[in-house]
Amino acid sequence: MRVFHTADSARHDPERYLRRGTPIPHPEQASRYAILHAAARDGGHALAEPADHGLDPIRAVHDPGYVAFLAEAWDRRAEIPGIADEILTGSFARPQMHRTPTGLLGRVGLYTADTSTPIRAGTWAAVYGTAQCAVAAADAALETGHAYALCRPPGHHAYADSTGGFCFLNNSAIAAERMRAASGGPVAILDIDVHHGNGTQGIFYTRGDVLTVSVHADPSDYFPFYAGYADEIGAGAGAGLNRNLPLPPGSGDAPWLAAVEAGLATIAAFKPRGLVVALGLDAAADDPIGVLTVTRAGFAGAAQRIARAGLPTAIVQEGGYLCSALPENLTAFLAAFDAAR
Repeated sequence: MRVFHTADSARHDPERYLRRGTPIPHPEQASRYAILHAAARDGGHALAEPADHGLDPIRAVHDPGYVAFLAEAWDRRAEIPGIADEILTGSFARPQMHRTPTGLLGRVGLYTADTSTPIRAGTWAAVYGTAQCAVAAADAALETGHAYALCRPPGHHAYADSTGGFCFLNNSAIAAERMRAASGGPVAILDIDVHHGNGTQGIFYTRGDVLTVSVHADPSDYFPFYAGYADEIGAGAGAGLNRNLPLPPGSGDAPWLAAVEAGLATIAAFKPRGLVVALGLDAAADDPIGVLTVTRAGFAGAAQRIARAGLPTAIVQEGGYLCSALPENLTAFLAAFDAAR
């Protein structure tokens, strides 16, 4: 399989994370890139760095003001007294607030959703380079059948104009829009991360040309809490084109694979010209922040089922956090996909 990656992924290197009021080591560490890269390399896949396609594919799904904020925030950090190694805020915009502030600190609260996405010296380089990986994988999937984008940081919690949940740019959405534009037809996204892809859903919720399907843990008491329920089906031109398949905590291979199969049936009926798989490996039983119990065999089974759909497929890395199972599950998924395709 063709694998697109960039060493710039490791330039976003958060150290701390405020979880339930307690600072802890950040789960989305730069070492994830090295671990996933080694797994792809050792699996015998064809690794390459992506070409630079510029900002246009990013702006195709993200608000231009938001993109400019991400690109410029670190260079403007002197506007906020006391900034050391990262930019964060404790003041966040809510729907009832209706003015856009001019100052940087206010804009941080406008464009970020939580304290898990600090902006640091290398953040823009990392998220920009990772987005280019998603673009390259989308192009390669249309050309040769399938490809994997080693995207780190992940992206599926990022809305068109907001960070959140470790995510800055929505790589899966960027890949899907790239495939849609290049193929001239509709595309589908299958998100199998343990967390609902709320940002992806938000970007395409009223679109009639992108089907979004998400298999994830029940969000009623689990991040992202406020989206991911089965009755969210899309609106306007997108009515009926959003499907959520939430699972009870503790669900293992059998119910998880059944949900994947149900999602694939919905995708087959939609008849897309391409497919983006938002590959979260945090559904694993050993994942430190996951609540499902999927095994390595389960990930291989999902890969086989997805490959047999026969669609041009861009696999975009989402979650999956530091544990011994992380590289093993990526190895199993990519190998099973290649074998089935």
